[in-house]
Amino acid sequence: MRVAVIGGGYAGMAAAVTLAQEGVAVTVYEAGPQLGGRARRVTVNGIALDNGCHILLGAYTETLRLIRLVHPSPDQALARFPLDWNIHRRFRLKAAPLPSPLHLAAGLLTARGAPWRERIAAAKFVRDMRSRAYTLVRDVTVNELLADHGQGAAMVRWFWEPLCVAALNTPPARASAQIFLNVLRDGVDAHRRAGDMLLARHDLSSLFPDPAAEYVRARGGSIESGTLVTSIEPQSGGVQVSARDATAVHEHAICAVSPHRAGALLTGVPELAEVAATVERFRYQPIHSVYLQFDGTVRLPSPMLGLGGTAQWIFDREAICGQRGMIAAVISAEGAHQDLTQDALAGEVHAQLERELGSLPPLAWHRVIAEKRATFECTVGLTRPPTRTPLPRVHLAGDYTDSGYPATLESAVRSGIAAAKQVIEGSAKL
Repeated sequence: MRVAVIGGGYAGMAAAVTLAQEGVAVTVYEAGPQLGGRARRVTVNGIALDNGCHILLGAYTETLRLIRLVHPSPDQALARFPLDWNIHRRFRLKAAPLPSPLHLAAGLLTARGAPWRERIAAAKFVRDMRSRAYTLVRDVTVNELLADHGQGAAMVRWFWEPLCVAALNTPPARASAQIFLNVLRDGVDAHRRAGDMLLARHDLSSLFPDPAAEYVRARGGSIESGTLVTSIEPQSGGVQVSARDATAVHEHAICAVSPHRAGALLTGVPELAEVAATVERFRYQPIHSVYLQFDGTVRLPSPMLGLGGTAQWIFDREAICGQRGMIAAVISAEGAHQDLTQDALAGEVHAQLERELGSLPPLAWHRVIAEKRATFECTVGLTRPPTRTPLPRVHLAGDYTDSGYPATLESAVRSGIAAAKQVIEGSAKL
């Protein structure tokens, strides 16, 4: 059996590894020169950066499993920190070293930066959601959910709202409360280590997609980088995949490109017109990553630190991955920062760091990476397609598929695994 995987991001490489593990010959088509999709390596001035400041959680069980499978030194690939929600000089919540669910309850009750009554209300909110299995009868916005459960201004401003924006990349006034609760259930209030924050010690392409490619090649597969697939066409007994310079027929095809590309690729297939229309209705939210290279060491109070202004979170790249003087800042979702030039945005973040941290070494250079369609907007009532399509030989993979989670690396990986399993099961039936 020959299977085409279109897209070499985390979803596509998860599908390819799952198929290769079962002895299936896989051809991965990646349009860009670098694997990883929206979590890929970007080299600037000889330094390996990422096009987005992604973090992993202890709850990312499938992502971590595949990293352990393909990475040559998985135990050294990630720095792991227990949940420590630190908004510099404003708010701090640390998970207690207690069994779940006491670890979170104790963390909420002892959090600094919110009145006692708000901390009690937050603990009650989590208890109430747990008693309902984190399931709503009717989906509402995150803002409506928090208001209905009496969450105070400080807890909303410094914990619930930043958590929503970081996880769903959608403003809480429009974000789906049910998806937010799914994140809270599995990523914060599950077993104690589920909320651990894991930061990659090297770039995100090196973390999984690159070693996954070696794993696939070692099992008879191939990686076709720099190959843009322009169309797919179902045929009797297979799927024709056409790129600019070549055409090949595969028994199955997994479409693992970003949703705005998927819609365009599927539109030409009549049987998939409804799927394409579903994806074309998506709206998107941006993510801006700002890298500041200082001429000297800059150490943060913690490897990942929250701020109360333009930059929402900053990362100490020297502490995490040994890049001396490098600070990375992330700005999730829409905002006034979108109207700034890249130089102006970098200057604003630089000024914000100086206000927060005091005097800094001279700035050597900066780089802003703007992903204007970084994720789909995770809103109330959004219809998302499943990985299974009306065509038994064509499958979808991507963080936008109907996983019950927002657009995260874990959602992408799970979708790739699900699509690969459908290929294996479907081949047995065809």
